[in-house]
Amino acid sequence: MTCFTPLADLLAREKPLLLPVAHDALSARMIERAGFAAAAIGGFGIIGCRTGLPDLGLASFGEISTAVRDIAAATGLPLIVDGDDGYGDVKNVVRTLRTYEEMGISALVLEDQVSPKKCGHAAVTREVVPVTVAEKKIAAAVAARRRPDLAIIARTDARLVEGLDAAIDRGHRYIAQGADALFVEAPTSVEELERIGRSFTVPLIVNAAEGGRTPVLTPEQYRELGFSIILYPATLLLRMVGLFERTLAALRRGEFADEGPLPAFQTLTSIMDMDAWMEIDRRHA
Repeated sequence: MTCFTPLADLLAREKPLLLPVAHDALSARMIERAGFAAAAIGGFGIIGCRTGLPDLGLASFGEISTAVRDIAAATGLPLIVDGDDGYGDVKNVVRTLRTYEEMGISALVLEDQVSPKKCGHAAVTREVVPVTVAEKKIAAAVAARRRPDLAIIARTDARLVEGLDAAIDRGHRYIAQGADALFVEAPTSVEELERIGRSFTVPLIVNAAEGGRTPVLTPEQYRELGFSIILYPATLLLRMVGLFERTLAALRRGEFADEGPLPAFQTLTSIMDMDAWMEIDRRHA
């Protein structure tokens, strides 16, 4: 089960904090086995893997929270969870916060897009709500949490809608409402990253989205620009899909693709805790 750990404690252990994004329970367990200090859960991967649909607001809170619950139950890592826009008004924001708080997550990301929200790096049009609406959602989440060290991370998508100045202004206003960290989505250059880094003193998140709008840099380069948390939203998914494509193309020809050494079947069952479950069977069956 996920281990609640305050965001400040995670950043004290590792800065920048590297967060691969899990799309299901198996990927979360593999992130844990690889030695990462924490993991993130994003709507893009969950929706794509569970439904085959794009991240365009097509999945409900019930669908996504069920997936998050599965992941949280499968890993001992602290989790930072994408809460989209809170799935409605301030009442829905509070329900979202409390649902995830009961699961033991360490941080919740809330964004300011108009519903239905859209992937921050996709080539689609998007809108943001009036800043006062987003401020009220952040304030509602801050007031509703029963665990005061559960971090509220404010995300703004205003960069691609209103420009960088507006995005920075929104960031300051969200922090004034009690947000513990900030995520300015989709800056398009190193210069913009540098300006964001200079503008804030709270922990800052950057999306290292391969093929996205934001420059993909090394962790040290992001740290020097002022970013404390690095999300890798599609790194696992892209490689999984690429491997599947090559493997299936070869299999269609009646061959096995040469992808280098494969894990032993026992490694797969170990990730699934096969031995622990079989011990229960041996003791009690």
